[in-house]
Amino acid sequence: MKLKSLTWAILLIGLPTTGVFAAAMDRSGQSIAAFLQPNNYFEGGISVLDANVSGNMRNGWNMPSNDTAKSGADLSNSHLDDMAESFYFANFALKYQVNENVSMGLIYDQPFGAKAAYSANDLKHQTSPTSSPLFGGDDALKAGAFHNDGEGTKVEVDTQSLSLIMGYQPNEHWNIYAGPVYQTVKGDVSLRGSVYGPLGGFMCSDKIGTVLCSTFKDKETGQPIKGYDASIAEKSEFGYLAGIAFQIPEIALKTSLTYRSEIDYKVDVKETMPVANNFLIGIAVPALTENFIYTSGKTNITTPQSINLDFQSGIMENTLAFVNLRWVDWSKFSIRPHKFGQLASGLTQAVAGTPRGFDLVAYDKDQYSVNFGIARKLNEKVALSLLGGWDSGAGNPVSTLGPTEGFWSAGLGGQYSPTPATFIQAGARYFWLGDAKAQSASWFGTERYDADFKDNTAIGYSLKIGYKF
Repeated sequence: MKLKSLTWAILLIGLPTTGVFAAAMDRSGQSIAAFLQPNNYFEGGISVLDANVSGNMRNGWNMPSNDTAKSGADLSNSHLDDMAESFYFANFALKYQVNENVSMGLIYDQPFGAKAAYSANDLKHQTSPTSSPLFGGDDALKAGAFHNDGEGTKVEVDTQSLSLIMGYQPNEHWNIYAGPVYQTVKGDVSLRGSVYGPLGGFMCSDKIGTVLCSTFKDKETGQPIKGYDASIAEKSEFGYLAGIAFQIPEIALKTSLTYRSEIDYKVDVKETMPVANNFLIGIAVPALTENFIYTSGKTNITTPQSINLDFQSGIMENTLAFVNLRWVDWSKFSIRPHKFGQLASGLTQAVAGTPRGFDLVAYDKDQYSVNFGIARKLNEKVALSLLGGWDSGAGNPVSTLGPTEGFWSAGLGGQYSPTPATFIQAGARYFWLGDAKAQSASWFGTERYDADFKDNTAIGYSLKIGYKF
């Protein structure tokens, strides 16, 4: 049972659609399996996710700026339509064996990302805390929990990564490798709806003895706005990876341990900041007045460090078992755009008497995931694999921008090799997404949340081609 006899028929179908719906913003799973293939090798692939993530507003939720009046109760238990956007990501890898002891590799993937959009057709507010135009009037009737005046909350984050790997093989059993990682990040987010208070385009406050409500205008232009917008232009930085692999060809055993560093960015974020149209709101929250001065500055973003442990072994003739364990350090991840942070500090000072502020996105737990399966060679051209997986999620309650909490999954992969040097691989995986409590940013670190997302599912597909040369 030589490893080389199994590699092309079975090993390469190991983990299709591994990371298409992982915790937080994890996407590709950052595999380096292609670099560990024998001789010279190329592969290219694409993965697609089609998810359905819908929910209901929590009974008794209320707008973040107002506790005592329980504003927003008219939306309690209302349904939230599917907010998950279908997305795809691509990858390719090239591995070259320079000589018996040295190898080089180049891997491209899209490791982290997010894509979501709430429907503007979800239920709108049916009542206003006061009918007086001065105090908000019927402006509340244009907004829902996650939409305002025809626009829904949405987010899109994209990253791209290029890893250059150098490997040293002192003998046929060991491979020690490391190299630099070039990574880019860009993103856009629009907050809409009363869940986000002034950041979503509609706010009520009871801080001066009565309930006052307001819509908002843009601080820079003075024009009406529907909520907060932030845009991050594409920015690039470097990190690194390092790892070690061990194999015993006689029993088709191979294992590898790979570490990827965190990558730090300092970015300029283009932000649309709100000013209250109701001047009385400024008495409660001075940060929402025209005379409030924002400072300029960079925003820090750090993509997380991670560790992948891969193991595979022949268990009988023409049959291989495999498992992938992954850890991602999401508990240290947060994004607080520079001006957003100043407004957040002003809001918590006014509402809670503390300038602590809050992040736009943050997670309170690390991600742990397991992917496993069995692959079997049927003949010289065809092989199949059965796949399973589990992901812990990154904490619950979760961000409203990604309201799922881990998953269980099952799938099927297949490979056809028209020649000994080429293959076509396809896979599909079904995801049972974990129930989540969706929490607006202002409540992060507390047990309060706004909506429940339950019984949601997703289907992932992947297609890959490979060539040995």
